[in-house]
Amino acid sequence: MRVVLREDVEKLGNKGDLLEVADGYARNYLVPRGLGMKATKGVVAQSEAMRRNRDARESRDRDAAQAMAAQFSARAIEVRARAGEGGKLFGSVTASDIADALHAQTGIEVDRRKIALDEPIRELGEVEVTVRLHAEVTAPVKVAVVAE
Repeated sequence: MRVVLREDVEKLGNKGDLLEVADGYARNYLVPRGLGMKATKGVVAQSEAMRRNRDARESRDRDAAQAMAAQFSARAIEVRARAGEGGKLFGSVTASDIADALHAQTGIEVDRRKIALDEPIRELGEVEVTVRLHAEVTAPVKVAVVAE
């Protein structure tokens, strides 16, 4: 059965996609949950409009993410933490701390889950972390951990 997706469905497709799926899958899962509708001439035309809107939105989001990436790479973000002798921190600097510092110093709010930090920072110094701003855009950010 040919269906047009009304929502993004994981491992199947995105909103507005025209797909061929099994009859039972469409009848018993997609249509009752409002995730898809049977493809007719009018619905296919509507799916084209959905796809164009999605592409335009993706383009705007990608451009905005690239602009943010340029701002992040222009400077280092300073995070203050209490440290003992030898540069060891009391505690650690986490992705949440970095997200708060990014918001305070650049005015741009970034979700902590978008910051790729393998393990928390436990020493003073500069570390480069990657921020995933968009599916296609990542930005390296220099984080300078300094003692309070």
